[in-house]
Amino acid sequence: MDWTSWLALLDAHDYTIAREIIQRGVAAVSVLAFASTYRQFPVLLGERGLLPTPEYLERSAGLGGPSLFHWRRVGYSDRLLRIVCAVGMALGVSVLLGLPQQGPGWTTIPVFWVMWGLYLSIHSVGRIFYGFGWESMLLECGFLVGLLGSHQVAPPLLVLWFLRWMLLRLEFGAGMIKMRGDPSWRDLTAMDHHHETQPMPGPFSRLAHLRPRWWHRMEVLGSHAVQLGAIWLVLLPQPIASIGASLVILTQLFLVVTGNYAWLNWLTILVATAAISDPFWRWLAGGPFPEWGWQRWPVLGDPELGGTVSPLGWHLLILAVVAFLAVLSWRPLRNLFSSHQLMNASFNRFHLVNAYGAFGSMTRYRYEVIIEGTQDPDPEAADEEAWHPYEFPGKPGDLRRRSRQFAPYHLRLDWQMWFLALRPGAQDWFVALLEKLRDGDPGIRRLLRTDPFDGAAPTGLRVKYFRYRYATAEEKRTSGQWWMRTDLGVIARVDPDSGTGRD
Repeated sequence: MDWTSWLALLDAHDYTIAREIIQRGVAAVSVLAFASTYRQFPVLLGERGLLPTPEYLERSAGLGGPSLFHWRRVGYSDRLLRIVCAVGMALGVSVLLGLPQQGPGWTTIPVFWVMWGLYLSIHSVGRIFYGFGWESMLLECGFLVGLLGSHQVAPPLLVLWFLRWMLLRLEFGAGMIKMRGDPSWRDLTAMDHHHETQPMPGPFSRLAHLRPRWWHRMEVLGSHAVQLGAIWLVLLPQPIASIGASLVILTQLFLVVTGNYAWLNWLTILVATAAISDPFWRWLAGGPFPEWGWQRWPVLGDPELGGTVSPLGWHLLILAVVAFLAVLSWRPLRNLFSSHQLMNASFNRFHLVNAYGAFGSMTRYRYEVIIEGTQDPDPEAADEEAWHPYEFPGKPGDLRRRSRQFAPYHLRLDWQMWFLALRPGAQDWFVALLEKLRDGDPGIRRLLRTDPFDGAAPTGLRVKYFRYRYATAEEKRTSGQWWMRTDLGVIARVDPDSGTGRD
């Protein structure tokens, strides 16, 4: 074989549909991530936010992750943050429109890498409000999918394989963290409570929770079967790899329907697409079932598929970047098989080749922190009718309100309220939230579902603690309530003069 034939083996001409789905899908998620940051970051972490970024930058002295906000000549401002988000959204829209894909093979790389760099700048100063596994997933995906190239080159097989390696870390890592963690995953009882206690239930979560026990056992078995078993099919020849990826996608769609996990499930679906070949997509559209590929192992491409061989320079670039990522893969690989496996961990400052996983420990009961305010002149003597709750868009509050579907949009404040309910305490961001509510801050109002005082400052605030559970079918018929709850008391009070205090 001459060198052209060897290069042809690195081209994956039968993954063009996968490339389109992955690149445009990751671009769409990026647009959503920048849009949510544009709206929420100034309120949560801006100049006058709950945890102001300028103060953090002064304390950290540039020791955080890479960020253009660390540059002294640049610094942080809400205006600059919004410009960064606007540029990120514009670049994402350009990919959705297919503009970079029309240029030479390399033109998709700078577009995705600029989006990656801009979001990394945000993530590096986002702290607790950006401490989620799907943030690192978006960064890793954003770095990788630009390497799939434009329409002028075939999808690089090495990049598709690296995306499969990412899928393996996502799914097998999640399966192993479950088996090593909470015993409820081993005795098949994990899903008895999960739909009710998950961070942000969706509109069908109650229906899923009220299924019989045998159904919940099947949910756990199905999760183990896919994450510990079927995931390995993506390393086999086609169409077996496509079947394995399809099983992953089906389980992820079930999670989409029964919960709100921002863009976690959608990114996993996109990454799984890297294992689905064009013939399999055509079969799904009504064509013939693809031929079994035992005659060729998909470590290398198939030059008989035809198409122009991609340029030597393009292949050298891909080889160099993949070699760099392969070096970074050693610690994540060890982590997968470690008895001290880390969940949602990054091993470098650039959030490339990360460790993933979720729900290594399960919560059996749902607790909620409810903030209430009053405009009674004497809050200490106010009766119960004078207290009114501040409602959040995603987290449970009003007992009659059915949970809504927000994912893939990420409600960062609502998520932190769930974590707070697990371990109530005077966390800095929560103390600042109470102070903002006490002052009638208009920025915080934009992140709430309802403000009972329509922007006016309350005369007093109190924080109540409840245990929530789903209403049974009979309870819902008689009361009309979606939730039932038990009052566990007041854990903090705030008045305009004394600030915050714990009871």
